[in-house]
Amino acid sequence: MSGRTSAHHHTADPALRHVLTHLLTPLLMCLGMGLAYMGAFVQPEPHHLPVAVVGEGPRAMVFAQTLKDGAGDALDVRTLTHRADAVDELKDRRIAGAYVPSDTAPELIVATAASDTSATVAEKIFTPVAARQGMPLKVTDVAGTVADDPTGQGLFFLLVAVSIGSYASVAVLGGAGAALRMRARALLVVGVSGVVSAIGALLAGPVFHLAHHGLPGVWGLSWLYSAGILFIGVGLHTFLKRWTTLAMMVLFVMLNFTSSGGLFRPELQNGFFGSLHAFWNGAGYVDGLRSLVYFGSDGLPRQVVTLVLWLLLGLALTAAAGLAERRRTAGETPAAEPAEEEMEEAVGV
Repeated sequence: MSGRTSAHHHTADPALRHVLTHLLTPLLMCLGMGLAYMGAFVQPEPHHLPVAVVGEGPRAMVFAQTLKDGAGDALDVRTLTHRADAVDELKDRRIAGAYVPSDTAPELIVATAASDTSATVAEKIFTPVAARQGMPLKVTDVAGTVADDPTGQGLFFLLVAVSIGSYASVAVLGGAGAALRMRARALLVVGVSGVVSAIGALLAGPVFHLAHHGLPGVWGLSWLYSAGILFIGVGLHTFLKRWTTLAMMVLFVMLNFTSSGGLFRPELQNGFFGSLHAFWNGAGYVDGLRSLVYFGSDGLPRQVVTLVLWLLLGLALTAAAGLAERRRTAGETPAAEPAEEEMEEAVGV
């Protein structure tokens, strides 16, 4: 009896260690998601939010300086001579709001298509300013969203859908596809990213009507974005194996969704997530979609360059992984790894 108990004990130990080792990934996901999402979204407040005061002469300069002194680091206040200049700045997404002082009808000009939350914050800032003059604030939106997406945040959820389809596919291509040569996996990446981006365009167009025009451009941006994620994931899988899922979630969920500007522009976030917005691929994707759908493609080339650079990074990683596999196997075909474990871990945003 004691012999059977001892044998059972020795058999159970490796199995228990195997389970505990695999539990580490979801626990790290839990911690990482909590830190990322709560750190980025729980306390949005202005940090150098760019706004403008429209007017010329000493009165406008004094008003702008007084506003800046009262707000401190929360606002970056500039003066613009003409209302038309303010409209141009808003459509170029360089400011969150422009205040036009008046003794009878003060006005705030915003562009909610650029960021509904930033426009709302600007309104909260300038409504008391007008109230101190005893006047109601007139709010003019010079770049509104479509009626089907009144907050403009539908593009963020499109980012979520395309991202999940992309990084979850990495588990299959890296695990079940491990028996394939890297060239075959790369071709599959091209095909899968094409399908994922087609689904994204279908959701953005006929299904939810987020994009009333420019649907081929939405598909193209989605393909660039998805292919970049997939190539990076397939390349990383060769080196990280089962830790690839965690790495992908860190790169393309925890850091990506939080810095994309889809819910809060970087000026409403802390410096860490705000700085990531300048070059992360999710920010390039969301800003590119906004440019295409709402702003006549203004600013689109810069966002395309961002996505192309991420795609080139993915291609470089995939090429390095292919070279490493050829050296490692010395002509032998690697055995396919179980994809089920990774697929179980590849869920959750």
